[in-house]
Amino acid sequence: MGKLIAINISEQRGTPKKPVSEALLVKGWGIEGDAHGGDWHRQVSLLSLERIEEFNRSGAGVQYGDFGENLVISGFDFKNLPVGTSFRIGEAVLEMTQIGKECHSHCMIFQRMGECIMPREGVFAVVINGGTIRPGDEVEMTESDI
Repeated sequence: MGKLIAINISEQRGTPKKPVSEALLVKGWGIEGDAHGGDWHRQVSLLSLERIEEFNRSGAGVQYGDFGENLVISGFDFKNLPVGTSFRIGEAVLEMTQIGKECHSHCMIFQRMGECIMPREGVFAVVINGGTIRPGDEVEMTESDI
């Protein structure tokens, strides 16, 4: 069992995301009001709280949303879970579709620190079932339907 620590959204792609107190996950779309929503396989991005804290111990000083991640969740090492893994947050269900991503242009974090964890630690998901989510919600890994 994990816990939803932070929810972050942005109106434009390629910009840091800002925290919000709640969000509506829309089936087949992503987070309402987030620039990455759409009919594709990377509707929502997830990053482990533990990986952010580890990175910050090296002096990075990043805040939630600086990596462009939508959801910061404690209790899971996402990169070591298989694609197809599902997570339930209240009524909402997310299914992992991709682990990591290619970084085409080095972000400000990479320029400052010489590395960025999102390309190797971040994962992406689609919304299988919608619902409203809030920081503090429990996150449960569920059996994949694949």
